[in-house]
Amino acid sequence: MIKGKRRTDLTEEEILKRISSFDIYKKFFGTFTINKTTYNHLRGEKEETPSFIIGNRYGDLLHHDFSAGKEWSGNCFHLVEQIYGCGYDEALRIIDKEFSLGIVSGELGSEYKKITSKYKQPEAAGKRYSLIQVNVRKFTNEELKYWNSYHQDISDLKREQVYSIKELFLNRKRYNLTTTEIRFGYFYEGGWWKIYFPFREKKRKWISNVPIATADGLDILSKEHNTLIAKSKKDKMVCRKVHPYTCAVQNESLSSFSEETISHIQNNSKSIFYGGDSDESGKKASYDITEALGFKHINPPDRLLPDCNDFACWSKIEGLDKLEEHFKIKGLL
Repeated sequence: MIKGKRRTDLTEEEILKRISSFDIYKKFFGTFTINKTTYNHLRGEKEETPSFIIGNRYGDLLHHDFSAGKEWSGNCFHLVEQIYGCGYDEALRIIDKEFSLGIVSGELGSEYKKITSKYKQPEAAGKRYSLIQVNVRKFTNEELKYWNSYHQDISDLKREQVYSIKELFLNRKRYNLTTTEIRFGYFYEGGWWKIYFPFREKKRKWISNVPIATADGLDILSKEHNTLIAKSKKDKMVCRKVHPYTCAVQNESLSSFSEETISHIQNNSKSIFYGGDSDESGKKASYDITEALGFKHINPPDRLLPDCNDFACWSKIEGLDKLEEHFKIKGLL
């Protein structure tokens, strides 16, 4: 059978797996400070006072020109539309091309590495909400059943600072929660929250103000053992049942690795393995990270696709023994 490449759709989500909203604003607008007004040089008019702001007060990075209104307002993708006078789909193609992301061509370039390596990713760019407040509750039977399917009990959840959410407030405004919907809050030191709705569609699964470079579980690493880096907390929780020396980052992008995180992992590991998703975009991200940082690549097997592409899902359908066998074959254990 002749197999061709699986096509990756050009979407906001695919772009933001590789670069951040901040990167797009930096590339197409230029130098700016988040939540601080500046001059909108894109309008081609001389301004007496700064009128343009790129801020995260109301969620993801958004821009607004107080002198031009809707003409120069929206998110980073809208900005590209406004600069080029094009439609949404064309804006995505322009971003893909300018950063050499290779989503359309299928050939990942290196231009975006050069672009994003020239500056530090600001923490504020990774915050979806400036303030998240929660009231917690006891786990429901359905929620405990959900985590049990991933080999986690109540003691695991307490150790990992995973909570069931009773009330949720975003920027001091109550967020509508139904009584029966399963939802969890991941708490991170510093007062950050990541809210997870596992049964929602992809775009609505997460609400977070956790800085993108926040790592999870670095304290357990040891020079005497190999380290596994997972791309999510749930993957980390599952993999720790097989290999205790597992930590996690926030997502599958290089921007989730700060210099401090890289240094700590390198100084407290025997060998380092990164385990991302096994679908096409996950593999691209994994190879990108391992190539850039010198880590070893260890993803779930392709035979599980398309229904299952990460370690947590794999453990649910086939058990922890399969993960252990895989980790031994790959040299992690």
